[in-house]
Amino acid sequence: MASTISLPLYEKIPRKNTLQRTSDIIIFFLLLSLLTYRLLHLKNHGTTWLLAFLCESWFTFTWVLVLNIKWNPVIFKTHPDHLLQATGEPVELPSVDMFVTTADPVLEPPIITVNTVLSLLAVDYPAHKLACYVSDDGCSPLTYYSLVEASNFAQLWVPFCKKYGIQVRAPFRYFSNDHVITLSDSTKEFQHERKRMKDEYEQLCHNIEVAVQKYVHPCDFTGDFAEFSNVERKNHPTIIKVIWENKGLPDGLPQLVYISREKLHKHPHHYKAGAMNALTRVSALMTNAPYMLNVDCDMFVNNPKVILHAMCVLLDSKSESEIAFVQFPQVFYDGLKDDPYGNQMVVLFEYMGSGIAGLQGPFYGGTGCFHRRKIIYGLSPDNVASVNGKLVEDIFSKIGNSRELTKSAIDALEGKIGTPPNHSLQSRIEAAYKVASCGYECGTSWGTKLGWIYGSTTEDIQTGLRIHKSGWRSVSCMPNPPAFLGCAPSGGPATMTQQKRWATGLLEILLSRGCPIFAFLFAKLQWRQCLAYVWLLTWGLRPAFELCYAALPAYCIMADSHFLPTVQEPALYVPVALFLTYNIYTLSEYLRTGQSVQAWWNNQRMARVTTMTAWLFGFFSVMLKLFGLFETVFEVTQKEQSSDDDDPSRFTFNESPVFVPGTTILLVHLTTLVVSLLKLQHPPADHNMHGSGLGETFCSVWLVLCFWPFFKGLFGIGRFGIPKSTIYKSATLAFLFLYWCRGTAMAN
Repeated sequence: MASTISLPLYEKIPRKNTLQRTSDIIIFFLLLSLLTYRLLHLKNHGTTWLLAFLCESWFTFTWVLVLNIKWNPVIFKTHPDHLLQATGEPVELPSVDMFVTTADPVLEPPIITVNTVLSLLAVDYPAHKLACYVSDDGCSPLTYYSLVEASNFAQLWVPFCKKYGIQVRAPFRYFSNDHVITLSDSTKEFQHERKRMKDEYEQLCHNIEVAVQKYVHPCDFTGDFAEFSNVERKNHPTIIKVIWENKGLPDGLPQLVYISREKLHKHPHHYKAGAMNALTRVSALMTNAPYMLNVDCDMFVNNPKVILHAMCVLLDSKSESEIAFVQFPQVFYDGLKDDPYGNQMVVLFEYMGSGIAGLQGPFYGGTGCFHRRKIIYGLSPDNVASVNGKLVEDIFSKIGNSRELTKSAIDALEGKIGTPPNHSLQSRIEAAYKVASCGYECGTSWGTKLGWIYGSTTEDIQTGLRIHKSGWRSVSCMPNPPAFLGCAPSGGPATMTQQKRWATGLLEILLSRGCPIFAFLFAKLQWRQCLAYVWLLTWGLRPAFELCYAALPAYCIMADSHFLPTVQEPALYVPVALFLTYNIYTLSEYLRTGQSVQAWWNNQRMARVTTMTAWLFGFFSVMLKLFGLFETVFEVTQKEQSSDDDDPSRFTFNESPVFVPGTTILLVHLTTLVVSLLKLQHPPADHNMHGSGLGETFCSVWLVLCFWPFFKGLFGIGRFGIPKSTIYKSATLAFLFLYWCRGTAMAN
């Protein structure tokens, strides 16, 4: 940097949480009281009591992990204005390479990617310091065509945004709001230019829509599109296109490069992690910025000063040897009212996010994150002060046989910023093709010790864990307005796809050599950060315990037994107090963050639904993988800018088997409630035993309420109805379970 920064660039502010700690401890002691009660009476009861004890032990363990995370919450406040010295001289800002990843032009429409790219090109940062790389894993001429059209529009859009201080720089969002943003809006000049921009954007949308309608052949495969002729999505050569090149103009447009890495049927491509590593290598040859931002194709810039906020942390004098990356939380635009699918994660980021920020730092979330390039290359905090010959030799052996890439990596490790001033991107195309080939990684450490780590469908968590276990910290940055906005999955199938992928990938990490417990024992992962990772990675194990606990009330009603204290026992107050305290506590969290009571309920029921459906399938996928019977795959979540449904909050279904467990649970508990109401239970053999009571009936009612969208789906039609094949499968499973319960009761 040109000058020393005297003012603090960011602050770490502890949050007061006395009431929260008290509530957490009360819930913990209630859980311990319930376990104590189980232990004292375990010998007097059968298998149901033992299963309940095991499940409740798991719930207590999970709550201990939550306590660990929430105990010391902090927030980080950044000061972008402090990047300007008191003398008014600006700090020399470093270069930043921005990565956008897309994989399917159908599930991820090009207009969404285009808006994300346009918002990145228009950020408040010197344009000659920025380069935007778009990875297209679908190798779609439609995506490339859309980016070429977008670059033409960007030549008008970027100057317009900076001239008038436009806050929202994704055009679809800006023009959909039609609101006044600055004082300049009242001028005739602004109104004229705004109308012109809107017309130009509508023309851009029209051109892309016409191309979409012509898909798969949106253009003639001649000229610039010749390389797209006769390509297959999973079998094609590397395609790299420099769409726009900045000639060193700080007020121009940032560089824009299209990349579709080579794919061959016989070579694994490692999904998004492989794409990110290809982007890292190609960008290293072309611009070699010391910092890298990666965003998903639907995550547009909402705060034009986002890079300055990140630099406040990364350029601080102490952060060079401590902080590896800056993570911005995921925030969603146009979220459905009351969060009917429980995937907007407002409360999760507010409380768990601030708690994790007080430990070794937030997890890497896969989008909205600024990385130091040299740390992606495997640099540890111990080697920051000096890059010695041994480290350089180590890089030679790990990074591959490209001399150009090796030199750029050494430059990055030594802190040489960016590429030479007169550097031409086109001059590096040939070398870039080599490092983007699918065979380049053979015999290297890419995906194991360098770059994004392979072996899980949640490559982001695994990569962040690799960085944390090296001893690095991370920082959560939450500016106002939010830095990025994305679109949350809408509809049951999209939500289940995303949740299944998360549970699968997280459990893969937990059961691998990259497990955080090993990272604590043999590396530099801190103990409390290790527990935070365990809390996250055990999402895939929760279905086993929740499904078992959900089956207990049904079994007890059918067998006329009980697993909860009866009304006559004083111990009944323990589960009642636990239930009330937990729900009042979680409700207060939602109310304090501005959420509604309905949003709280939707998130509570969806927690049960996703755990016993999508996460259950994730659990099975990993178990089958461990036995060599199945290979997990990365499933792309469908992206939509907006929903055209009359009732978008209504749960939707499809033929996926992921809806079978939920439908089965609903049918089981509906049946047991009828059996309980009509007193059709098989009487216990021991007449001194208490039969099923109010507790078991209440649990069944609660589960029916949680799965109420499935109940409505039984009678719905079209997308809002559960397919008949799913109902038949679920009815068969429900009958077999209830028949087994009845038979077991009679045998006893």
